[in-house]
Amino acid sequence: MTNKQRVVRISTEQPTHTVCVLGTEISLDVSGCTPKGATHFDVQGTAGLRVAIIYDPKFVTDAPSALRWPLKSGVEVVVSMNGPSSAVNDNKVRVSYYGPTGEMLAGALLYLTCIDLEDMSLVILTTEGPAGIFKNHQLLLQVSSSDAPRLRVFRDGGNASLSSYKHVLGSGKLSYTLQCSGGKQQTSFFVEGLDFPDAGFEGLVYLSATLLEASGQDSPDTPVFSDTVVFRMAPWIMTPNTMKPLEVFVCSVVDKSLRPNKDFVEAVRTLAKEANCKLTVCPWKENRNDQWIQDEMEFGYVEAPHKLFPVVFDSPRNRGLKDYPFKKILGPDFGYVTRELNKKASSLDSFGNLEVSPPVTVKGKEYPLGRILFGSSIPGASKGQMTQVVRDFLYAQKVQSPVELYSDWLRVGHVDEFLSFVPAPDRKGFRLLLASPLACYKLFKEKQREGYGDVLLESPKEENRKTIDEILRNETYRRHNARAQKCIDWNRSILRRELGLSEGDIIDIPQLFCLKESKAEAFFPNMVNMLVLGEHLGIPKPFGPVTDGQCCLEAEVRSLLEPLGLICTFIDDFFFYHENKGEVHCGTNVHREPFPFHWWNIVP
Repeated sequence: MTNKQRVVRISTEQPTHTVCVLGTEISLDVSGCTPKGATHFDVQGTAGLRVAIIYDPKFVTDAPSALRWPLKSGVEVVVSMNGPSSAVNDNKVRVSYYGPTGEMLAGALLYLTCIDLEDMSLVILTTEGPAGIFKNHQLLLQVSSSDAPRLRVFRDGGNASLSSYKHVLGSGKLSYTLQCSGGKQQTSFFVEGLDFPDAGFEGLVYLSATLLEASGQDSPDTPVFSDTVVFRMAPWIMTPNTMKPLEVFVCSVVDKSLRPNKDFVEAVRTLAKEANCKLTVCPWKENRNDQWIQDEMEFGYVEAPHKLFPVVFDSPRNRGLKDYPFKKILGPDFGYVTRELNKKASSLDSFGNLEVSPPVTVKGKEYPLGRILFGSSIPGASKGQMTQVVRDFLYAQKVQSPVELYSDWLRVGHVDEFLSFVPAPDRKGFRLLLASPLACYKLFKEKQREGYGDVLLESPKEENRKTIDEILRNETYRRHNARAQKCIDWNRSILRRELGLSEGDIIDIPQLFCLKESKAEAFFPNMVNMLVLGEHLGIPKPFGPVTDGQCCLEAEVRSLLEPLGLICTFIDDFFFYHENKGEVHCGTNVHREPFPFHWWNIVP
């Protein structure tokens, strides 16, 4: 449709309203309403559109003064839109007319609503019959009052130059009478969905067509026939770590001493380059010193048979990054959805507490788009739950049937503190990584037997520089980690059952925890909280005991993951992230390729 053009006439007496199709152009007739005595005009438009002035230098010989153009010189004004409208009449063009001495004589306003036909579903209504029948019959299209806010229907005027796309149903319009002339007639309509499935809305909307017979001036028309078309709103779909990364996001921030986190940003930049992945750095003025970009948003997408585009889900946490998804991610080819709270969000509402598994099969039932995972309190507890509006939204999408885990035993309470997924060349195509105090104690006991009991953890924090011997004989540490292991084992059982996993699909990553006010937090940087970019892993540097010339924790993780073809890069996140109760995954975010599988092929 690119560069198809139509003429729109404007008026100085009243505003003009029109619909513009994305990819087409509007030629403004600026001469048709020229006020008496006008010699020049100017044009101004809102940020969502582009205004081009086309002129012949033979007729416009002088540079326009103050961007005012001479009338009657063949100057053409062409308007096009940057992206689809988010509301009716959300963009406008003002044309002002001036006299020979510069005085303004009049102005004309044009309001535009832009639609993208490629984003919409095409419906073709075919009628056929003798012309005389429609003298006493009419065809009525209708939507219910409950469906009207959730869709918009545009009628194609049938002009090859796209001269008319009329908004006929939805957004306050409940019915439309189609004029039929007899014979065979095909009318095209484009249907746009405005909402996602959610609590109380299964995602189904209905468009009905009714043939009515006129019954006389004082009697209601009589229905002769009615038919209904059902549309299913496309669900929002998350993408797991195993999908190809397209773009990595990280925040540039400063600490209390105003030192920037540039070393961390550069480490992520290097990793993204090695993974052949675009990097976007969110500057301080846009994040307001909020580095937790994983908590702020989750990338996904929506898909129809004719169109696919990404959609960012903005969490309700609303801290420093609260405006970033809407102002910087939302765009002509990038959708946006959020769910707002009428109360303060808890940590469980942040999207570090939201993950999705790769595709799995559980007892013969296939989940080709994986299953959503999020954390809450222990089953049956009245407190410690992800907020209801977000839970309702996730469950309503249906195609990634959610699994609730127990994460409220952690001080921050996010599932990414104890689990991650990495790609693998065998078995199910992935491995589930679980943080494991038991694996860490086993490793430290091995190093103790090898004679390294007096070796210190290389922690940048003095109070954490304990020897292997000190850690192993500390009963408080042992008690804290026994509790953490029980909580992780509880989740391990849920994950095995709900994802159809065996022990061979799980890798235990050595990790210690400590309790603060009865909640657990990582004793050293939590290696399972990693950035996964294909085969490249950005893992929090644990600063463990150095044995045989290398950190024994790093060496253990390499021995577990490198045989899968994965490349381990350990990133120092200690002061900016670990000390603030987060790690590499918490401080980054990734937009990934969509699944090749189409959601409408899922077997219920």
